[in-house]
Amino acid sequence: MTCVLAISLFSFVLCAVHGASYSVNQDIKNVNVVRKVDLTSHLVKTSAQVTFVNNGKSPVNSYLVSVEPKYNSKLAFIGASISKSKDDFEKLSVTEVSVEKQSNSYYLVHLNKNVVEPGFELTIIIETIFIHALLPYPSHITQSEKQFVKYMGNLYFFTSYVTTTQTTIVTCSSSNIDSYTKEKPYNINDRVLNYGPYENIEPYSQIALSVHFENNTPFLTVTKMTRVIEVSHWGNIAVEETFDISHTGAILKGSFSRHDYQRNQDGVSSVKSFKTLLPASARDVYYRDEIGNISTSSLRESEDGLELELKPRFPLFGGWKTQHYIGYNVPSYQYLYNKGDKFALVMKLVDHIFDDQVVDDFTLKIILPEGVKDIVLQTPYEVNRESDELHATYLDTTGRPVIIVTKGQLVEQHIQDFQLHYTFSKYLLLREPLLVFAAFFILFLTVIVYVRLDFSITKDEASELKLRMASLVKQTVDSHERRSSLYQSYEDAINKYKASKEAGTFKNNQKKIDGDHKQLTQQIAAFQLKLKAEGSDAAEKVLELQRLDVQVRDQISLLITNAEKLINGRLQKQQYSEIDKGIHEKKDDLCRKMDAIIASL
Repeated sequence: MTCVLAISLFSFVLCAVHGASYSVNQDIKNVNVVRKVDLTSHLVKTSAQVTFVNNGKSPVNSYLVSVEPKYNSKLAFIGASISKSKDDFEKLSVTEVSVEKQSNSYYLVHLNKNVVEPGFELTIIIETIFIHALLPYPSHITQSEKQFVKYMGNLYFFTSYVTTTQTTIVTCSSSNIDSYTKEKPYNINDRVLNYGPYENIEPYSQIALSVHFENNTPFLTVTKMTRVIEVSHWGNIAVEETFDISHTGAILKGSFSRHDYQRNQDGVSSVKSFKTLLPASARDVYYRDEIGNISTSSLRESEDGLELELKPRFPLFGGWKTQHYIGYNVPSYQYLYNKGDKFALVMKLVDHIFDDQVVDDFTLKIILPEGVKDIVLQTPYEVNRESDELHATYLDTTGRPVIIVTKGQLVEQHIQDFQLHYTFSKYLLLREPLLVFAAFFILFLTVIVYVRLDFSITKDEASELKLRMASLVKQTVDSHERRSSLYQSYEDAINKYKASKEAGTFKNNQKKIDGDHKQLTQQIAAFQLKLKAEGSDAAEKVLELQRLDVQVRDQISLLITNAEKLINGRLQKQQYSEIDKGIHEKKDDLCRKMDAIIASL
């Protein structure tokens, strides 16, 4: 297999440039800003379409975005792009910078080839996602209450530049809005609040924006996640993900009543299930929690891959949490590329967990084959690279290298590919087969030598005789237990026959059971002859066992005959029940005698 190592990543890079200093370009002026605040989920998603002009005398190749310090800790994602057409967007890279004599957080948008010449304008789109920015209000609710949340933000687009005109559009998750900021001009239409236009806004201007509304969307947060990717050069990549998930909405007040929950369909803010997307090539999928397999969940194919619907054993209310893990295998040829001894692993750093996902604490562990060297990791955004570890498993000598990275505050926009480059000699693939071959060779050689050596001084024929007799008795007991289970098979077939009245099906079932019974009876007879030849007292007991089996078969024949009479109407139901009861008593008595014989062997 030969593939190109250089694989392009369709992503933009968000990296922190520590120590970089930047000054605000006073020649830039925001001509128009259309800011949209999306509050339809538990995330706060903002999209600002900014049209700015270069009033200076030199070209502008960057745009400075500022974030208020009180919101910076909640910022999970920031990105920028330029709309080329309706469905075509050019991603722009964003780097974090510091600005002289300013305490705010700043990010520099690099315009790439879209340099703005003096007197010209450019429109860019700035997207931000804030986590844990919606405050449940009230913080505690009962099972039957709806969940209300409060958003506290800035009515204006927080910027370092003068803004000529600005509008803000706030979209809530429902039309049930309890209160909101009434800064004129404004209007409300169903669940959409429109503010503005506002004119001639100074840099860093702020007006408190408060919205209190009903929001029953799933407030799910992955508080801790560990993703383990184990690479094998024998054609397989194993993936296992462990999740600690919490409902971070309004905390449930009082006790939980499952009866009320199922009868009244209340608990609208609770989470009953969520869907996870797995790769289309995933196989051997398993999903379990601390108790065991989550049997209420289901796996089905979809257009984007495999859709796994996970249903916790109980609905998740505010303050409740659960833990589970998912595992699957994927073929390595889809993610592992090589040229000679140079390899590149290209996979998603974090994958889809559920819609509008939030991961507070994320750990990725990549287990590489033993003997790998020259490891280089390239990530689409900044992560914390921890110290490498060694993982020992079967047939390892020094251990397999484990690459560990950590990251916090991940959302769906962080579902991007990483590249892991390393060197691995293909001759090392022969090490494990050779180790297996050597181990078996030594084992077989030891057995060959051992069986050809006689360490005893004299032969103990009496001991050998006991061993042979014990082996025959054990085989007899095993065969009888299998034959005894056929008695119940006869009764099951008779019961099905009485229910369905299909004589043909019953005859087929009876014929199969008769064949198995005959085979086991012949085996027991052969064992009885061998025990008799060895002079064992057990031979008479086995012979008695055979006689009792004949009597049990006679009782079963009576059961079959009576069932046929009942079905054909030749026997009344009450009369049949009395006769059937007597036959079962005789059969059970014979079975107890057989059990006593088996116990005495």
